[in-house]
Amino acid sequence: MAEDAFDSDPAHGAAAVPPAVAGGAPVIPVSLLVSSARLLIERHIGLTWVSGEISNFTRAASGHCYFNLKDAQAQVRCVLFRQRAANVAFALRDGLSVEVRATPSIYEARGEFQLNVDNLRLAGIGALYERYARLKARLEAAGWFAAERKRPLPSYPRAVGVVTSMRAAALRDILTTLERRWPTVRVIVYPTLVQGADAASAIAQAIRDANARAEVDVLIVARGGGSIEDLWPFNEESVARALFESMLPVVSGVGHETDFTICDFVADARAPTPTAAAALVVPDRHAVAQRVHAQLLRLARAGMHALETRAQRLDRAARGLVHPAARVAQQGQRSAELARRLVHLGRADDTARGARFAALKGRLLREMRGPLPAAARLQHLAEALERAGRERVTRAGERVARLAQNVAHLNPQSVLERGYAIVAAADGAIVVDAQQVDHGDAVTLTFARGGAAATIVRRASG
Repeated sequence: MAEDAFDSDPAHGAAAVPPAVAGGAPVIPVSLLVSSARLLIERHIGLTWVSGEISNFTRAASGHCYFNLKDAQAQVRCVLFRQRAANVAFALRDGLSVEVRATPSIYEARGEFQLNVDNLRLAGIGALYERYARLKARLEAAGWFAAERKRPLPSYPRAVGVVTSMRAAALRDILTTLERRWPTVRVIVYPTLVQGADAASAIAQAIRDANARAEVDVLIVARGGGSIEDLWPFNEESVARALFESMLPVVSGVGHETDFTICDFVADARAPTPTAAAALVVPDRHAVAQRVHAQLLRLARAGMHALETRAQRLDRAARGLVHPAARVAQQGQRSAELARRLVHLGRADDTARGARFAALKGRLLREMRGPLPAAARLQHLAEALERAGRERVTRAGERVARLAQNVAHLNPQSVLERGYAIVAAADGAIVVDAQQVDHGDAVTLTFARGGAAATIVRRASG
């Protein structure tokens, strides 16, 4: 086929039909016939999927691809232009069974029937994808993919289960990653087929076995990348049901980052690769160590700040403390001052009463020099006044005596006079509790007169 395949633009119309020749049907040029046939085919068949085997494949210098698509009974020429060929994810070659999406047409320059290919895929993928899409829609409608049923993964699992093949490279990647990130974790492998007709039932049974044994905290279901046929066991409903019924949280690490299976949607978490699944189920020991170190630093700073704050509070409290001996001396001085003031007030009161008495007495004498009836009355008043004065002086004296006695009781010196002593430790602290001293400690004793030094020979609990 020529490299410059015809333009399949439907706008390309037929030439004007020439008038009929005399006595017969109209005569049309070949170009009109071929273009009319092309338009008829393109309009009545349109874009469709066609399956077959590639043969006589060539790629022109322009990047366009030409090949035949054949089966046992027929073949058709195909063209895949450069822009669309760049989107094909696999290498085209002779003998490859494919399904092409194409528009049937005619290459007018040669009058050859051909397919203008828009896209192609490996044979069988379309049917598998249809099954995949139907199962995915049904399980999603049943709530198997719902986010609210997804369980969180344990932060620090003690044991991790792995459902995969013992010969899979994915298992080595998982074990290496777990050893690097969290060496103390215990790993239990539940071996299974991961490819082939019996793989789906084997995977489902391995998941159920892991749940029945209940010896791990989280489960990884994994295998490496592959074609849709290779990964198909993870799209089976039996595997999806085992995951849905699993009591263990499950991480799906199937295929590569661009691969999505039903297993990914049902599992509690999806990882793009098996290695990423291992990194998802265990923490990074280096990151954990850094967080712990940071927390320890914060704790140390908080402890130091609390210690400094309490030290400052202790210093302020210490500045407000008064030594018990000094407090006793202050109270003694205050008691003496109060006694002196009471005595002074008593004397001043007596002096004032004496002055008043003298004034009244003088008045009485003056009255007595008057007429006799007034003198008798004044005499009576003078006697009453004298009695009242004596009684008031007596009561004042008694009050002063009581106050003086109270002052004496408040004076710490009086306590010492009764035989008590003040005990002070070696640092000057007053001892009020036997727990403050121990055997052999030196103490100081203060008596009413003088003091003495002593040593503790025995301590008794109060």
